[in-house]
Amino acid sequence: MESTEKKPRGKRGQGCVYRPGNSRNWWYKFSSNGRLVQQSAETESRREALDKLKAEILKCANGDAVPDGKITVDSLYDVLLADYRINGKTIEWAERVWNVHLKPFFGGMPAKHVGTDTLARYIESRRVEKAANGTINRELSLLQRAFMLGYESQPRKVAHPLRFHCLAESKPRMGFIEQKAYDEMAKNCSDLFMRTMLCLGYSFGFRKAELLTLKVSDVDLIAGTIRLRDSKNGEPRKVALTADAKNLLTACVTGKKSEDSVFTRNSGNAVKDFRVTWDKLTLAAGVPGLLFHDLRRSAVRNMVRAGIPEVVCMKVSGHKTRNVFDRYNITSERDLADAAKKIESSQISYRQANLNKEEQSTEKEEPVSIQ
Repeated sequence: MESTEKKPRGKRGQGCVYRPGNSRNWWYKFSSNGRLVQQSAETESRREALDKLKAEILKCANGDAVPDGKITVDSLYDVLLADYRINGKTIEWAERVWNVHLKPFFGGMPAKHVGTDTLARYIESRRVEKAANGTINRELSLLQRAFMLGYESQPRKVAHPLRFHCLAESKPRMGFIEQKAYDEMAKNCSDLFMRTMLCLGYSFGFRKAELLTLKVSDVDLIAGTIRLRDSKNGEPRKVALTADAKNLLTACVTGKKSEDSVFTRNSGNAVKDFRVTWDKLTLAAGVPGLLFHDLRRSAVRNMVRAGIPEVVCMKVSGHKTRNVFDRYNITSERDLADAAKKIESSQISYRQANLNKEEQSTEKEEPVSIQ
């Protein structure tokens, strides 16, 4: 049983604990940077209240104190967007996800109210809208990153990071095209920008976003190279051009300034979205449903089949990890048939070699007749 004896006052600036007349719990209060912090310790034990007081004072001294209920999800997401700008990341997608999906649900909500129940409600609302699990995971990953940046801020904006269990996603798409289908698409492609992007995607596995941000200054026609500065993995890379790619890029950059976009429409405007053009092209070529990203898988597969060392393939395509690269190196039915033929050929060669050895051995052991 705790003593009810009056304790001596602590030193000025160390704060104090007290129990209001209408409360069973102890409260604490102290001053930090001219601001009075006063709230319940949520305990009936004076000793525990003193421990809570010391812990809160230490948090303020270390810059770990969290403003009580004043931080909203909006302000945390602003920190995320600022981080994108500082690090030169493409910000359009993150802004669109916030404005279209996250803001209608989380806008104005205090950050401390976001927990597992809130996230579950968001997931259900997105599923009603027929959003795929992978899409929901990407959206919540942005929100999670915003909370992490708030947690790492000095002083902290939230008390703890946001955690969620990723939803099960479907297996990665395995689409790709063969050379015959590519040739058919190239033949039906009337737009110069689309024909050039088709060539670069199929030959080198460039991503759509990497191509759309390409500037004329990134193309060196004399050296026959192209330099991707805005790469998804954050590392620029240079690739030597094929003759076909060089000819197409020459036509694209002729008459343009160094900071102009490589890919422009007939009107002169930079290409920002080409889904309508792509859908018409794939339909005319007899491969409806083909994604531009399928060209990337095809390029990786073709480079490996051509005998290019895999470390060089990864440099060209921009893959940083081996497991993702292996996922793009897709095996087709024809690959399996070719493998069977090679196995059969090696077995026949082995048997023929053994047969030749046996015949030679028989000839050596044949007895010589004496006349």
